[in-house]
Amino acid sequence: MKVLVTGASGFVAQHVITYLSAHGYESVPTDVSGGKNAGSVTDRSFVFDELGRLDFEAVVHLAGIADLPKTMENPYRAFEVNSYGTLNVLELALRKNVKRFVYASSANVYGAPRSNPVNEEAAFHPRVPYDFSKVAGESFVMGYHTAKGLPVSITRAWLLFGEHDAPNRAVPRFVTACLRGEPVKLFNSGRDTTAPSHAENYGRLISRLIECDSAVGQAFNFGGERTLTIRELAELIKRLTGSKSELKMLPPRSKSESEPQVSYPSTEKMKRLLDYEYELDLETGLRRTAEWLKSNS
Repeated sequence: MKVLVTGASGFVAQHVITYLSAHGYESVPTDVSGGKNAGSVTDRSFVFDELGRLDFEAVVHLAGIADLPKTMENPYRAFEVNSYGTLNVLELALRKNVKRFVYASSANVYGAPRSNPVNEEAAFHPRVPYDFSKVAGESFVMGYHTAKGLPVSITRAWLLFGEHDAPNRAVPRFVTACLRGEPVKLFNSGRDTTAPSHAENYGRLISRLIECDSAVGQAFNFGGERTLTIRELAELIKRLTGSKSELKMLPPRSKSESEPQVSYPSTEKMKRLLDYEYELDLETGLRRTAEWLKSNS
């Protein structure tokens, strides 16, 4: 099966494409930054004409602006790309009569959850434009499913990490500091709690969503098997890299961050409906990431 993957140069998409390619799928990549089939999902002529001429049977829509500060600075652009761009790709998928449309939403739609673990029925509490853009995108996706019968699935992922990740994100930042013997900076003393997972595991989720009829019309939370505080994550990385780096406890970066963000998912629905099993444990994923960063420093 040929699968159109938007946002193909992003680090998560690279892992998705690698996983799909290793499991019998042919990926058709597209991204605004260049490469094959380069263009913006906000450009109707590009989406409907150029992408519309391509041959594919499923769509994995990962394109979007995920940098939260950027969405705060320019909410219009965030909604244009993350929401309106999603609308364009949905219409393309409908015209191509695809067998599956997978939309990458985010755990951010839940905001600061009222209770944990968070299941898929939990209320949305978006806080910043990025969060709202994902809520809007989900509405568009389910609207096409309800009105036109488009076979859709939605993912809401917690902290993903792995090779090719942006250097300013938590895991590569911690690993790099440990490899250099520099202090590992933990804002708000690393009290936030999450469920990290290597992006290869997310690639497996995407393949299950494409394959399983039980995924149609459903949203699925995704996170790692273990729940950790950010400080515990930093301590684990320090141990795995054999580093003597100091864990430097810093105050919150803003008043809104003074209360720890405790958020981790229930993945029971994913396991039950998709028969999902993790392929990469946390330590193995972190070691792989550290080796890649060491080789590409």
